[in-house]
Amino acid sequence: MGGAVSSAVERCIHIADAIGSNPIPPTMKSYFVYFAQSLKDNKFYIGVTDNVERRLAEHNNGLARSTRGRRPFIVARTEEYSDIQLAYRRERFLKSKKSAKIIKRIISSN
Repeated sequence: MGGAVSSAVERCIHIADAIGSNPIPPTMKSYFVYFAQSLKDNKFYIGVTDNVERRLAEHNNGLARSTRGRRPFIVARTEEYSDIQLAYRRERFLKSKKSAKIIKRIISSN
C-alpha cells in the first residue's frame, strides 16, 4: 500500500511541476509620450520615456538641458504605448504641430 501512496504523491508533484513550469508571458514594457508643463511659463515639453516619474525629476533637477531654464514642471498628460517606435512616431507628430491650441486640446481630451 505504501507504494501506491508514494506513486500517487509522485504523480501529484509531477502535475504541480508541470503546471508551475508553464511560462507566464513576460509583462510587456511600456513607453510613454508625456506632456510636461512648465509652471514658470506654462509652455509644454513633449517627450518619450519608459519611466515618467524619473524623467520628470530629471527635468525638475535641471538634468535636461532643453528645459533647464523653464523649471519646475508638472506632467499634464501621458499616453502609453507598448512599442517604442509608435511612441516616437506620436512624439514627432505632436512636436510637428507647434500649436499651443492643439496641444491644450489633446491634453484636455480623454
